Amino acid sequence: MPRTLTEKLAILSDAAKYDASCASSGGERRDSRDGKGVGSSGGSGICHAYAPDGRCISLLKILMTNFCIYDCAYCVNRVSSKVERARFSVEEVVRLTMEFYRRNYIEGLFLSSGIIRSPDDTMADMVRIAKTLREVENFRGYIHLKTIPDASPELIDEAGRYADRLSINIELPTERSLADLAPEKSAQGIRQAMGAVRLKREESREKTHTGKARAKFAPAGQSTQMIVGADAADDRAILGNASNLYANYGLSRVYYSAFSPIPDASKMLPLVKPPLIREHRLYQADWLLRFYGFEVDEVAGQGMLDLDVDPKTAWAIAHREAFPVDVNRATREALLRVPGFGVKTVDRILDTRRRGLVRYEHLVAMGAILKKAKPFITLPGWQAKGLEVADLRARFAPPPEQLSLF
Repeated sequence: MPRTLTEKLAILSDAAKYDASCASSGGERRDSRDGKGVGSSGGSGICHAYAPDGRCISLLKILMTNFCIYDCAYCVNRVSSKVERARFSVEEVVRLTMEFYRRNYIEGLFLSSGIIRSPDDTMADMVRIAKTLREVENFRGYIHLKTIPDASPELIDEAGRYADRLSINIELPTERSLADLAPEKSAQGIRQAMGAVRLKREESREKTHTGKARAKFAPAGQSTQMIVGADAADDRAILGNASNLYANYGLSRVYYSAFSPIPDASKMLPLVKPPLIREHRLYQADWLLRFYGFEVDEVAGQGMLDLDVDPKTAWAIAHREAFPVDVNRATREALLRVPGFGVKTVDRILDTRRRGLVRYEHLVAMGAILKKAKPFITLPGWQAKGLEVADLRARFAPPPEQLSLF
């Protein structure tokens, strides 16, 4: 008996929950002020994706299908899995997107898919969905397509013309792990696809020989996702891989997804999922690498991040010789390493210093988290105390819990 659209939606929206790389930050808004388009992502709505500034982004997040010809050991939708299967047609995804938008449920679409028939066949259907939304429905909301690395360059090129963001999952932190757990996928092929997207984006920003701007190509960039805890890779290896991806492929984001045990799992996979706090610490460390001038060895030199203390505070505790920092004299680089000081806070401090002294009472208004910062700073109104205390780490780590036997 054929499934209803509602039944398909229940299956394929649940199947998409394992994909973390669906934030819509960085996209340029498509102008709908001429009255000829719908779906401009200017408002707020109900959603499960968040921009770095905290805005909630409403996306219809689904798989086109959870049928798949691949047998990746870590994937619940692998060909050998016994999960319930469903598949949307191109027209059904277009219809759902427009109906959800008109009801003000969403601001855009995040579309991924299992591989059906071949990478090219799958990618062609996903491109048709994006093309129909743009050219037939005149949809100007946000579209994020999860591209298939083995699809033809022509299809990837076409996808980038209609989507705001493309993502290609690196899947696992090391090539060895990918070969062991997903032998049908190629780490080299994934990186080649990422490189091709980067080149197309750079090319789209250049002027033509007549001086005209070229057509935009994935203006919100590309992202990827790594599964954490499915293999033996430590946090240093994960962050090292992420750092290389940012540097070599100009990624907008690397997402980290804690491995979740699946039914009928391979013996190569762990029986217990990693603590979610590990995923959170990786995001914090990722932020330090991208915006705070830290290197991988500084935040994860021991191999694993401290789960009890955030990586910036952990670094400060381990390098007490660098503190206390004089807020009115320190360089921007030194201020960025103070726990509780964000990038905006540091910029406000530097701006205020041009006009006079920064005092302790000013820091709250500047957004500083003084509970973290106090042991590491000195300025009029406050002198750092307690740096010599051996249990400084205990002041920031959560208190021990009494475990139960039952």
